[in-house]
Amino acid sequence: MKIHKLCLYTSDVARQYSFYKDDLEMKIINYEEDSFEVQCGFSILRFEFKENSVPTHFAFHIPDEQEQEALNWLKTVVPVLKYNDEQIIDFSNWNAKSVYFYDKDRNIVEFISRRNFSKPKLGVFTAENIVGIAEIGLATSNIKEVFEQLNVKSNLHKYDGDYEHFCAIGEDSGLFIVVNKHNKEWFPTNDDADPSDFKLDFEHENEKFQLKFENDTVTISE
Repeated sequence: MKIHKLCLYTSDVARQYSFYKDDLEMKIINYEEDSFEVQCGFSILRFEFKENSVPTHFAFHIPDEQEQEALNWLKTVVPVLKYNDEQIIDFSNWNAKSVYFYDKDRNIVEFISRRNFSKPKLGVFTAENIVGIAEIGLATSNIKEVFEQLNVKSNLHKYDGDYEHFCAIGEDSGLFIVVNKHNKEWFPTNDDADPSDFKLDFEHENEKFQLKFENDTVTISE
């Protein structure tokens, strides 16, 4: 699965714009009063204004084996979130390592370095090294129902997890991180996993799909 475009919502467009443009120094490709878009490798991250927006979790791919360089760079920009006092978190069963931080909306943002996906890139890390969007979080009351929709309509399969607490759906190149809002929090902070609306354009097996998550309901179209 390849994520082409992810649209999230923010109640403070200007503050988020400043964070991604000035703090992370990412490339802004479109800015209006109520929205802006960020070029991040092969993906576009879009923020649109919505009152009372809800924080979520999403992840960027970074080059293989560059998590230490990414951490060193992030520490000059933003506080890094820890888990068990570790700043680089090793997901050995996923063959990946990650670093986490908050943006200005308290979205939990992840840099993930996957040994099975992106290739190594030597040298100093900057935002230009971001490969693309890797994951989007989806908090719901019914994991199984979400999985069945993704499986039937776009032929995505379970990558890890279960239907009770947490289920990763997709593949190394792109994942939905689906959690049960009633009994699972966001990793690594244990923030409440409340449903957060988003729109997603993605591709799988040479077919393109548009997904909308709104009011705890998934709608998928080609």
